[in-house]
Amino acid sequence: MKYLKYMYVLALFVFVNYTFGQRIVVKPTPDSWTTSNSLATYKDKIIHLKKTTEKSAVLWLNDMNFENGTIELDIKGKDERGNSFVGLAFHGSDDTNFDVVYFRPFNFKNPEKKDHSIQYINAPNEPWHVLRKQFPKKYENSVFPVPDPNNWFHAKIVIKYPQIKVYVNDSKTPSLEVDQRSERTDGKLGLWIDSEEGWFKNVVIQRG
Repeated sequence: MKYLKYMYVLALFVFVNYTFGQRIVVKPTPDSWTTSNSLATYKDKIIHLKKTTEKSAVLWLNDMNFENGTIELDIKGKDERGNSFVGLAFHGSDDTNFDVVYFRPFNFKNPEKKDHSIQYINAPNEPWHVLRKQFPKKYENSVFPVPDPNNWFHAKIVIKYPQIKVYVNDSKTPSLEVDQRSERTDGKLGLWIDSEEGWFKNVVIQRG
């Protein structure tokens, strides 16, 4: 009996550590994702996401309930003012309610707009303009090191509710460090755009 109890505890320990320390390399294939207000194409291990409505577009990862952990991915937008908003949606309860961290590549090298290069929002109730008005400079920042706005850059998003830290291009210093505004502690995870298009690749998730 003691042996069986020991084996049960050991199995539970291994399962918990596997679940919360699990590293998932996400396949860039249609069977891994579900579109919302979007059209996705998959070629050469790159996901090209396009909007199909006036609403923001999300490509949700199938069978994923994400709580805390780290998401790493490569993102590409373009240096086109007002037409490149690319990032990650997380803790989604449906296609409308979720948190987002996103980038505005067209501001990366703009001396007057660089402090608006990365943004956190709580959709749909607290979009960027509401947070900017109520909490100036708190939920957005410049990005460092500064990427090429027309090229790929690497993003590492560390979530430990309510804290969010975002690192760019292997920097040891976060470009953005904020607390979530929502009370959602887990939920769906997806790629997000609120512009004509965006590109994503090398999505890796580390739970815990």
